[in-house]
Amino acid sequence: MIDFEELENRFREDEGDRVERKRDASDLDTLRKAICALANDLSGTGRPGVLFIGQADDKSCGHLQITDRLVELLTHLRGDGKILPFPIMNVEAPTISGCELIAISVAAHDNPPVRMDGRTYVRVGRSTRVATADDERRLVEKRRWSTLSFDAKGVAGATLDDLDLIRFTIEYLPSAVAPDVLAENGRTQQEQLRALRLIDQQGRPTAAALLVVGKEPQAWLPGAYVQALRISGTELTDPIRDQRRIDGTVPDQIRQLDELTNLWIEHPTVVGGPVRKTTPTYPDQALRQLLRNALLHRTYEGSNAPVRLTWYDDRIEIQSPGGPYGQVTLENFGTPGITDYRNPTLAEALKNLDYVEKFGVGLAIARQSLAKNGNPPAEFTAQPTTVHVTIGQRP
Repeated sequence: MIDFEELENRFREDEGDRVERKRDASDLDTLRKAICALANDLSGTGRPGVLFIGQADDKSCGHLQITDRLVELLTHLRGDGKILPFPIMNVEAPTISGCELIAISVAAHDNPPVRMDGRTYVRVGRSTRVATADDERRLVEKRRWSTLSFDAKGVAGATLDDLDLIRFTIEYLPSAVAPDVLAENGRTQQEQLRALRLIDQQGRPTAAALLVVGKEPQAWLPGAYVQALRISGTELTDPIRDQRRIDGTVPDQIRQLDELTNLWIEHPTVVGGPVRKTTPTYPDQALRQLLRNALLHRTYEGSNAPVRLTWYDDRIEIQSPGGPYGQVTLENFGTPGITDYRNPTLAEALKNLDYVEKFGVGLAIARQSLAKNGNPPAEFTAQPTTVHVTIGQRP
């Protein structure tokens, strides 16, 4: 993002819109605010900002003890869910003029405003502060609409009438924006929708808006549902015991899937010995993580295929439209620590609504839950157009 020569030049610059310094990394929230402000690039330079950790305000060396654990901790600030949408940043540990430090380079975001815990932070001169309503309007005007992901683009033909604005106001808005910011005057409902990436510059609902607070999401995105089959047997041609079409918004689908999996999980009792034991055939935590991953990471663009949940007597199969995306490839799929987001605006919404606890750990939680319950490891098959997961029943 920034080469070493440029870092050296920034190291000697005074603090300003694109340079900030911290002597140490003791206050992670202060660092998050700085990253958020640099990503917003209120001044509109388009240049990456740099946060130097281990350098004092007077540019002297802070004598920070650099460890691999500290670098890893700071790298994870990108995806811990406190800064949304995800900042584009790079963490490195250079030595400049004899000073060992950490440099976090932060790109100007294509889709501002970027928020930290529901508040937008901006860099004005040498200070980082909460954005005003006018600041947010300026940030929205800076969006590079042509570069946005599919879920952040307006859907042709859709209007505000296609959104449940009562649900937006009561359910989504308080979860996405801090109470003190909501209490401020000067933001119309359309400005709130636009700042949260739910309508585009023409006032059309985005795909994410329809998926999160739409009245009829499937009218605009026909494949945005889950087909659930409960098979009495081990082959797809065996008799169907139960079948469901799970639609509505993605939050609605998550709630329905939680209820359905709890209904379909069996709890056989082992009789014998002094204690009668009941253990589920599948851990609900693993199924929640895998199904939410399928809804979050699937492609909603150019596909009418649903997510498919097929529950056999000896296994569960989940098939999600859309293959690996971004830095996740067919070769490294499932590798811990490697993750990317086809639908970053939808990911932000699910995090705001507490359906995602922490980004990038869903598969790890699923693996851990399966092992603890005595199930075999989940088997993942990634292809260019689909991701298929098989979960074996507990013996």
